Amino acid sequence: MSHRLTVIGTGYLGATHAACMADLGFEVLGLDTDEEKIARLSAGELPVFEPGLEHVLRRNLAAGRLRFTTSYDEVAEFGDVHFLCVGTPQKANEYAADLSFLDDSITALAPRLRRACLVVGKSTVPVGTAERLSRLLTRLSPAGADAELAWNPEFLREGFAVADTLRPDRIVAGVRSDRAEKILREVYAQMLAGGTPFIVTDYPTAELVKVAANAFLATKISFINAMAEVCEASHADVTMLSEALSYDDRIGGKFLGPGLGFGGGCLPKDIRAFMARAGELGVDQALSFLREVDAINMRRRVRMVDLARGLLGGSFIGRTVGVLGAAFKPNSDDVRDSPALEVAATIRSQGGKVTVYDPKALANAKRVHPELDFGNSAHEAARDAHVVLLLTEWPEFRDMDPDELGQIVAERNIVDGRNALDPERWRSAGWHYRALGRP
Repeated sequence: MSHRLTVIGTGYLGATHAACMADLGFEVLGLDTDEEKIARLSAGELPVFEPGLEHVLRRNLAAGRLRFTTSYDEVAEFGDVHFLCVGTPQKANEYAADLSFLDDSITALAPRLRRACLVVGKSTVPVGTAERLSRLLTRLSPAGADAELAWNPEFLREGFAVADTLRPDRIVAGVRSDRAEKILREVYAQMLAGGTPFIVTDYPTAELVKVAANAFLATKISFINAMAEVCEASHADVTMLSEALSYDDRIGGKFLGPGLGFGGGCLPKDIRAFMARAGELGVDQALSFLREVDAINMRRRVRMVDLARGLLGGSFIGRTVGVLGAAFKPNSDDVRDSPALEVAATIRSQGGKVTVYDPKALANAKRVHPELDFGNSAHEAARDAHVVLLLTEWPEFRDMDPDELGQIVAERNIVDGRNALDPERWRSAGWHYRALGRP
């Protein structure tokens, strides 16, 4: 293949994109300013847990198609197409996105670009960012207008990132020229041959696709959780309601799972950045509903704590609480804005003795919440507990034996924060079972 690719930023998105593009046969060079991260990747170790990705990484390192560096000079010399995969986290104490990592990567790369190339943004950004970066790129590059920008948003789902990269459900290309479109069609030729839709847009539309998709998903999750609040007040069952709604093909069942709500490094910060940008554009009223979406989501965490406290007679003081789950969702070690960890930390702050277990996210959880206690198994977390909370729906928690668990707890109280368990099975084993949105 003719194009040589670079990937700037080797976090979750960048490491996945670099390994998967090499797997398609491209020569790929990944860059990060974090020397330790580059050393680990070069040795075949991932900075994150993602099913199947380490195998892809090691296979392509061994084949010689994939390398990593900390040198922008090497990247500029090597690459024909440069993918920007750096983080755009939420700014401290405000809703807006922090674009400093993106700006830094352009100002480091652009002055080194001496020949025609395509710089491709994949990071999630506020609409209008690409236009600004395009001007910056042209101004700083010796290649001038021949160093062109395109915007190609990512749609990765944590836990399914390899499949989502190699077999995406759509490819969106925000471009300004036929040349840029042609290059992206060549880069993604194997996906296009497999029938993946290729949508060519302007910059702002490409930027909006990702945040609009996340806003829609967040709204759908918060909708069913708002229904859970109504169900609790009216003694209805939100899981039955959700199932009945799912058969309507206008609504569908995906993202209609009631429970503790969403977290992670994308949905919460992306909808907040979207609201902030709408305010800057003077159309904040268009997205005012997202404030309520966010508020419903955060209320789930408070309700979870209330349910657990209620089972203990109104106080956590002197009580032991077993928490199953720390990652924001299963098949991930990501604890950014994790509802599970926030619930655990809140209960500890209210006097409970809390022990947390997660199959993959313990190391990250300990780093973020060193004040919590951690167990190395579900049984270790639940031992002598007065109440057990299921907060991340890992398969091993779904499949627990209620009788076996009942032998080691102090009291058979369980709150199912993800509506993942069979209530009748647990109740028949002598457990007091409660769940969000169920009688």
